[in-house]
Amino acid sequence: MKKIWKGYLDASLILKITIALVIGAAVGFIFGEQASVLTPLGDLLMNLLNFLILPLILFTLIVGVNQTKLNSLGRMGGKVFLYYAATSALAIIVGLTVASLFSPGAGMTLDTSETFDAPENPGVVSVLLSIVPPNIVTAFSEFNLLGIIFTAIVFGVAISYLRSKEETHTLGEQVYSVANGLNEATMFIVRGVLQYVPIGVFAIVANTVGTQGTGILLELWNVVMVLYVGIAVQISLYILVMVLFKISPAAFFRQARTPMLTAFVTQSSSGTLPLTLNAAKNLGLSKSLYGFSLPLGATINMDGAAIRIAVSAVFAANVVGQPLGLSEMLMVVLVGTLASIGTAGVPGAGIVMIATVFAQLGLPMAAVALLAAIDVLVGMGATMLNVTGDLVGSNVINKIEEKKKAA
Repeated sequence: MKKIWKGYLDASLILKITIALVIGAAVGFIFGEQASVLTPLGDLLMNLLNFLILPLILFTLIVGVNQTKLNSLGRMGGKVFLYYAATSALAIIVGLTVASLFSPGAGMTLDTSETFDAPENPGVVSVLLSIVPPNIVTAFSEFNLLGIIFTAIVFGVAISYLRSKEETHTLGEQVYSVANGLNEATMFIVRGVLQYVPIGVFAIVANTVGTQGTGILLELWNVVMVLYVGIAVQISLYILVMVLFKISPAAFFRQARTPMLTAFVTQSSSGTLPLTLNAAKNLGLSKSLYGFSLPLGATINMDGAAIRIAVSAVFAANVVGQPLGLSEMLMVVLVGTLASIGTAGVPGAGIVMIATVFAQLGLPMAAVALLAAIDVLVGMGATMLNVTGDLVGSNVINKIEEKKKAA
C-alpha cells in the first residue's frame, strides 16, 4: 500500500488527471445517471479550489506588488488590460468567421413559443463600480473578485510605501514578512490540494457524462463542433503570437496543460486559479506580473466565451432564416466585447453574454434556451480557452518587460 501511495505521489499531475478523465468518462457511460453518486467527491474538489482563491489572490498580489517598482506595475497593468480587450475582440472575430463558414443551425426550426429568462446583465458601469467595494468585509463575504484584487493592490502599495520610507521601513518589513509567510503557507496548502485534483476530476467527469448523455450532443452537434473549431483556431493564433515573441510553445504547453485540462473539467476559471498560478511560477514568469494578470484574467478575460457568443449569434440567425450581415457582425464584436467585461463574476456568465447580444440584435430568446441545453459541453472548451488566454498574455507581457529591462 505504501508503494502504491508513493507511486501516486511521484506520478506527474497531468498523467493522473488524464487517467482520471478517461476512467471517469468510462464510468459515466457505463453507469449513466447512477454515476451521480460520485457528485460529493467533485463538489469537494470545487470547494477546495474555491477555498484557496481568496488567500491566493490576496497574498500573491501583496507580495507581487512589493517585488517591483510601482511605475512598472502601472505599465504592466495597462498592457494586461489592452491584451485582454484585444484578444476578446479577436476571439469574437474568429468565432464569426468559423461560424460563417460552417453555418450552424441552417435548416433547423425553432419553437418560438419557448421562453427563457436569462439573468440580467449588470453592465460595464456596475462592474467598474464593484471594483471599489463599499467595505472590505463585503468584498470578501460576497466573493467579489474585482473588489478583492483592488483591496490587495491597495494594501500592497501601502506596504511598499512603508518599506520605502526610512521612518516606517522596519514596520513595513514586518508587515511584508507576515504577508510573504502567509503566501508561502498558502502555496504549501496548494501543493496538498493538487494531490486530490485527479480524484475530483474523475468524479466530475463521471457525473457529467452520466447525466448529460449523448442525446443533446447529437441534436446540436454542429454548434458544438463549430465552437471547438473556433477554439482550435484561437489556440493556433496563441501559438503564432508566442513564436513571434520567441516563446517556446512546447515549454508553454508542458506547464499550461494541467490548468487547461482542469479548467475543461471544472468549467471554472476562478476555481482553476491555484493551478494557473502554479503553472506561471513553473514557467518562470514575474510574480509581480502573474499575481495581478491571472486573478484579473480569471474574472474578466473570456476568449472562450467570446467565441461562444459569436457562434451562438450566427446559429440563432441561421435558425430564424436571417443570416448576419456585416453591420450585425460588427455589432456582435462591439457588444460581445463589452458584455464579456460587463458579466464579470456573474453566475452562468456565458448564457448572460449570449442573451445580452441576442437582445441587442433582436434574435429570439428561445434560441438561448436551446443553447442552454448544451451549456456544459460548450462551457468546458470555452473555460479551457479562457485559462489558456490568460497564461499566454502573461507570458507575452513578461517577455516584453524582460526586453525592456535588458535594453
